[in-house]
Amino acid sequence: MSNKPLILITNDDGISSKGLRCAAEACDPVGEVLICAPTVQQSGTGRSMPPTSEGRIFPQDLLINGHTITGYAIEGTPAQVVQHGLFEIAERPVGLVVSGINYGENLGEGVTVSGTVGATLESGSFGVPSIAISLETDPEHYLGMGEHIDFSTAAYFLRMFAQRVLEQGLPPKTRVLKIEIPRHATPQTEWRWTRLSQVRYFLPVKPHRRRPDDPGPLGYETLKNFDEVEHDSDVWAVRVDHVVSVTPLSLDFTAPIDLNVLPK
Repeated sequence: MSNKPLILITNDDGISSKGLRCAAEACDPVGEVLICAPTVQQSGTGRSMPPTSEGRIFPQDLLINGHTITGYAIEGTPAQVVQHGLFEIAERPVGLVVSGINYGENLGEGVTVSGTVGATLESGSFGVPSIAISLETDPEHYLGMGEHIDFSTAAYFLRMFAQRVLEQGLPPKTRVLKIEIPRHATPQTEWRWTRLSQVRYFLPVKPHRRRPDDPGPLGYETLKNFDEVEHDSDVWAVRVDHVVSVTPLSLDFTAPIDLNVLPK
């Protein structure tokens, strides 16, 4: 049994994602990696636990840094995959969960929609330090999983923060670090502590259809006007200043008010 900490690597893009392999390669030098990922694309599933998921597990060989390891493709959402990884597949306690590297940024209040973040909210709820990492891309690559996407800078920052979390732990009251890498970042790019923007980043787009019963899922576009965006937020850091955003997340969704002053 390895003396290295066990690092569970997952994502929402599926077992075939280049970003998943790059995350595993980044973490391989600092721990023993255990790869558990959805069998298919699961973007936008948040922390959902649909009862229709069958949870079947399919081992497969993956080449990571020149050596072959056994990864596990699991039928289910990222949050369900994390549960299988933590409680069924891992043979010893997991020291860190990493979700990503995601195709496309996960910014602002919409992170609860993200399967990338949802996976780490699930692991964080069990007290396992967790990192969700995403790379800004053009929207056409969000679901495309193109092999041409360069994850090297994201991998650099992931390794740095994985090592940091394993050695120092998370900041106080934090369950997850959400890391966002701008598209043109390099290892020399500045990184910054940020908070979640409360300005909506992904905006719904009405479908075009002739009749109400025609197929017509809502589309979306990303925010273009940043005048109202908070300067200490993840959106401002990535989209305006083009620096790496690191946001400490908590599972406490309670409004920050004094409950004793609320009327009964």
